[in-house]
Amino acid sequence: MSELTTTTRAGAGVSEAAGEPVPSVAGTAAVPIIRNAPAGAGLGPVGWARANLFNSWWSSAVTLLLAYFLVKWTLGFLGWGVLNAVWSVPETAAGAMDPERCRAAQGAGACWAMIGDKYRFTLFGRYPYDEQWRPAVVVALFLGLYAISAMRRFWRKELVLIWAATLTVIGLLMWGGVLGMTYVPQDNWGGLPLTLILSTFGLALGFPLAILVALGRRSTNMPAVRLICVVYVELIRGVPLITVLFMASVMFPLFMPEGFNPDKLLRAQIAFILFAAAYLAEVVRGGLQALPKGQYEAADAMGMSYWKKTGLIVLPQALRLVIPPLVNTFIGFFKDTSLVIIIGLFDLLGAGKNAVNDPIWQAYSTEMYLFLGAIYFAFCFVMARYSRGLEQEFSRTVRR
Repeated sequence: MSELTTTTRAGAGVSEAAGEPVPSVAGTAAVPIIRNAPAGAGLGPVGWARANLFNSWWSSAVTLLLAYFLVKWTLGFLGWGVLNAVWSVPETAAGAMDPERCRAAQGAGACWAMIGDKYRFTLFGRYPYDEQWRPAVVVALFLGLYAISAMRRFWRKELVLIWAATLTVIGLLMWGGVLGMTYVPQDNWGGLPLTLILSTFGLALGFPLAILVALGRRSTNMPAVRLICVVYVELIRGVPLITVLFMASVMFPLFMPEGFNPDKLLRAQIAFILFAAAYLAEVVRGGLQALPKGQYEAADAMGMSYWKKTGLIVLPQALRLVIPPLVNTFIGFFKDTSLVIIIGLFDLLGAGKNAVNDPIWQAYSTEMYLFLGAIYFAFCFVMARYSRGLEQEFSRTVRR
């Protein structure tokens, strides 16, 4: 379906209307313009479905076939995951869980009782059981910090103070040793708090470094700085993250002064910061290159210094252009925290894998991975939706 519009030429101005002719001006002629409109637009759900899903015999056949498999899978999952599922199991005389109900329902129903038994270990790892309220508060603080940072009315200098204060409280809660809290070494940290710590610090500290590297790589007045940035980006992006983590764990202490041996978490955090900065630098550089040259020339004509021009004119527009790839990189690094298991750290996925090593629950790993997948999906979905809304908001601002 198409939409018919008309316009006038010869400098008489342009006007458009759907389905109605535009009166011509003296000496000009009304010229019809065909503008494609979405198929089924304006016809409601039934019209849209007829135009997009049932517009030919083969399209109808594919639609019906996919609908059949979708309904069949949905009904099967509801039967397995809800109707026939086992939600709780009794305890034995020794205080252990008795999975006999799950064995009886195996193949016909899910065993969510395993999640009920292992969710605390999955979420908080080897953190002392009686102190797990502390990492639970840490997770809540991270979520609150993300929510505040997402609101544009908080995009002020005070936001830096909020971040500093919140991260200080998070460190005090996780380590302890003050205010009557038991000291917990970093080797016992794990689960969701560890995932949030690695991803948050990795991206928060890697992003400013990425901007500096991107600017340095585009520098024309400092060839030495440009060469260093190019070597850094190409070297880090040329190897997998597992290699960077392994090198940080094994070789990083060799370059430190004698007697200084950073723990595994700090080594992994540094590796994440360096790796994230290299990838984000290329995304930022793409935004800088996409910015019209006239923006730079206009800032120079106003007599702005390099840093003032970059901070007020160039970077805001460049970062706006690359919101989708930036968020895609954020999502990827949030999931890549699961690789720290190779250096002995147990993030959310690693803790979940350890939880199903319990002999009585080894047959129910599917339920655990569904539980972990739901958590990862929730975080990634929120990031994707927020970036989409931010992109649309900036697009409306540009059009106005």
